[in-house]
Amino acid sequence: MREAFLPSDRQARLARLYAASALACLIAYGVPLPAFAQDVGNMAATVPSGSQMLLAADTLEYNNDNQTVTAIGGVQIDYGGNRLVAQKVVYDRNTKRMVASGNVEIVNSDGTKINSQHIDITDDFADGFVNALRVETVDKAYFAAESAERMGGVLTTFHNGVYTACEPCEDKPDKAPTWRVKARKIIWNGEKKTVRFENANFEFFGFPLAYLPAFEIADPTVKRKSGFLIPSIGYNSHLGYSVKVPYYFALSPTYDLTVTGSGYTKQGFLGEAEWRQRFNNGEYTFKVAGIQQQNPDAFIDSAGRNIDSGAAGDSNKFRGMMGTQGQFAINERWNFGWDVLLQTDKDFSHTYNIGKYNEYVHQSSVYLTGLNDRNYFDVRAMHFEVQENTLNDNVAARSGQQPWVLPSLDYAYIPDASVAGGQLSLNVNTRVIRREDLDETYFTPYYPPSGTQRVRGIEGESSRLTAEAEWKRSFVTDDGLVLTPLLALQGDVDYVRASSASLTAINQMATNLGEQDDMRSSFARYMATAGLEMSWPLLFSLASGSSHVFEPMAQVFLRPNEQYVGGLSIPNEDAQSMVFDATTLFERDKFSGYDRIEGGSRANVGLRYSGSYINGWGTNAIFGQSYQIGGENSFAAPDLVNVGANSGLETTKSDYVGLFGITSPNGFAASVSGRFDEQSFEIRRAEFKAAYSGLPVSLSAKYAFIQAQPLYGFTTDRHEVTLGASTHLAENWRVFGTGTYDLQEGLLVKDGVGFAYNDSCFTYLMTYAQSRDLNTREVTQSIGFNLSFRTLGDFGSSTNAVDTIQ
Repeated sequence: MREAFLPSDRQARLARLYAASALACLIAYGVPLPAFAQDVGNMAATVPSGSQMLLAADTLEYNNDNQTVTAIGGVQIDYGGNRLVAQKVVYDRNTKRMVASGNVEIVNSDGTKINSQHIDITDDFADGFVNALRVETVDKAYFAAESAERMGGVLTTFHNGVYTACEPCEDKPDKAPTWRVKARKIIWNGEKKTVRFENANFEFFGFPLAYLPAFEIADPTVKRKSGFLIPSIGYNSHLGYSVKVPYYFALSPTYDLTVTGSGYTKQGFLGEAEWRQRFNNGEYTFKVAGIQQQNPDAFIDSAGRNIDSGAAGDSNKFRGMMGTQGQFAINERWNFGWDVLLQTDKDFSHTYNIGKYNEYVHQSSVYLTGLNDRNYFDVRAMHFEVQENTLNDNVAARSGQQPWVLPSLDYAYIPDASVAGGQLSLNVNTRVIRREDLDETYFTPYYPPSGTQRVRGIEGESSRLTAEAEWKRSFVTDDGLVLTPLLALQGDVDYVRASSASLTAINQMATNLGEQDDMRSSFARYMATAGLEMSWPLLFSLASGSSHVFEPMAQVFLRPNEQYVGGLSIPNEDAQSMVFDATTLFERDKFSGYDRIEGGSRANVGLRYSGSYINGWGTNAIFGQSYQIGGENSFAAPDLVNVGANSGLETTKSDYVGLFGITSPNGFAASVSGRFDEQSFEIRRAEFKAAYSGLPVSLSAKYAFIQAQPLYGFTTDRHEVTLGASTHLAENWRVFGTGTYDLQEGLLVKDGVGFAYNDSCFTYLMTYAQSRDLNTREVTQSIGFNLSFRTLGDFGSSTNAVDTIQ
């Protein structure tokens, strides 16, 4: 084999044969979609200045009479990271044309591959002709054409072209892909950045589905171009059938606008507009939406009650929203951002599924965060929008019960250096809360005649500043006993301004509970803790190759009583959730927030276990109990939400808690946990989970039981079971379903089924779901489907009706 450098710049251009490029053929459902043009890469060679061309061939011939240079046999040309391979390459100096033939392959520096049997092109790439062209882009998009020609350096025409994003089948390379687009002629205008398809067909599994005589889309190299996006359709019992059509405006490389029109058969036209802008250090969005409802009565249930907060009954009810989100990096440690939603009623964005604002609970916030090593800072103002259907006519009052947090601050600091040989951690938390309406919770009365059982939040303002420090250090004895002493100190300063309505409700609750009503306007409190944790992990290895670790564990915490508890003295905003189970058994403070502090001396005793087996199975378990060994039990002292009531911790000896889990190498996992009465061992709370994930079946099951908690507002037991299954009918076909049944009410709360197809370039999903209101038994139905063509886009519902099992 001989190697040579071509003698002239004209001949050097031989390496850039790959100016003959392929185009994206984009069409779905017979409509042009300019905004979904795909970037297939730059087919022209990118050659750094000063690059030299290296040519290798079996034979290199110079014909001075005909003014040609011919490379024959195993020709390979490398130029600036690009490579051309062919059986023969001829350059004609007179016509300034270059011809490559025989299994021609061009590999660009970006990885794009071009294959052909014959390429004929001028040395300035203005005009050229290619036979039997095949292109494979880096992102696995494929183009093919019988021939292609380029004229004037602007227009490239492909004859009998094909485009698909489906990889060829290795076993059957001649098999038609899942989908492809065929066109008699494809014209690429490099100056206008457009691609025109003439006599085009969209084929699906080899069958033609759509035909268009002619249509035009954006240049494949253009990532952003104004045009219609793929529409979506859906169905909802209260809204009817819907069609959503978005239009995209590419206004600038850094900002754009999307306008969407949606038509609902029951409610009319809904308009949306979203503005997006990007900067070097962040981005923000702004969205508005609105509808003049044509049939608000569609939200009235069979009992004649309004189940949507925005459908007050007046005709042509206008509903709308404004929302904005943003995040900016001030520097590498600090970030600033916001997420704000304003709407005419609390359920609009959820009802009409407005993207980014359709959560059941939306948190509007403005925040500043900082992170450096183990130091963390977060300050934010918040407001909560609970987007729920309601049967309460007093909508404004319910919305006002959600608090404004102005602001909340968290700061955590852990010094890098040890302190007295142990680890010191510091935490600061403060919050200021303002609520416009008293948040009372009404249940069936258990203290006649009053039905007011809890005051979730006072009307007025409350604020708190908390500082906490904790130090702990571990020692290991020669016998393997691990001793961890602990010291902690927490201090609070609080201010409360409750309205007269709040004071009245608190007084009524105090009377029912037989407690004192001594709500304070300001106070300070502290909590000091001295603790010791002891654990003794014991390892056993059996002859079978399995290993087991048994770890007896005990904790003792000595501390004074919790202050200002025993009467209804202080509000409880952030410690309302109380779940005592195996996961919280060894927590120093089992309250979920700072507004309550666990007081009195307590001991936690239990056993932890983990096992692993040579066949890949694994097991783990926890079992134990907690004891109040001195002082006043904080969980037996009521507050405004009765947070400790029926928790299992309100007695001197707590309920037993336990957990057992098992995992397997074949995709099966299960766990069972529970809380049991400390005297009768009666089940107070239980949960069972099991799942299997494998081919061809995936299964999941969950059962939850919570015994009645009348002091906490739940007067009956709660039983609920959820089952889900998914099975693969064939390699790419799947059927799935899920259902949740309330055993106490005897009601199938929600259920759904779905059907799906999935391969490397196409996804199909069809779902049907029902949900039922526990009080009215009203049924809401929804249908969702989605067709996703890789590189073309999605068509169908924006969300699925059923949570699928993979």
